[in-house]
Amino acid sequence: MTTAPRLEKITPGNFDTAIGLKVRPDQEHLVAPVVKSLAEAYVHPDVAWPRLIMDGERTVGFLMAFFDINWDGDEAGTDLRSGLWRLNIAAGEQGRGYGRFAVEAVAAEIRRRGGTRLTVTWHPGETGPEGFYLGLGFKPTGETSGGQTVGVLETVGVLELEEE
Repeated sequence: MTTAPRLEKITPGNFDTAIGLKVRPDQEHLVAPVVKSLAEAYVHPDVAWPRLIMDGERTVGFLMAFFDINWDGDEAGTDLRSGLWRLNIAAGEQGRGYGRFAVEAVAAEIRRRGGTRLTVTWHPGETGPEGFYLGLGFKPTGETSGGQTVGVLETVGVLELEEE
């Protein structure tokens, strides 16, 4: 990182930059392209939170969080969850702390909205991001979603350290 990273909303002025962001070729099967995420955000505006990850004037990544989705789809809506829906770090920017920043930013937003847990899914296997998420403290729940492992991070502990 060269400066403190920050998040930016997707706007008409940065849309082309956002959809041009690419992960490494060997990761393309693990995460949807940004344009698909923005389409999903368009059809799920009440829960999707897409943001560019910026370092100075450089676009280094993209994240999309979700808030208060009815996880199991039951009519009672008793299992509401918030978390990280997508994380795309640009191919030349990986390994510089931007992924950690993204997770911390989503955890902070969940906490700001009154939540205490961050849910994420990842493709299992040695080429997937499991080590990254486990290293940040995510714990597998034993569930799967769309063939992906579901993990949870208790956001309260992360944020209490930042607030001290």
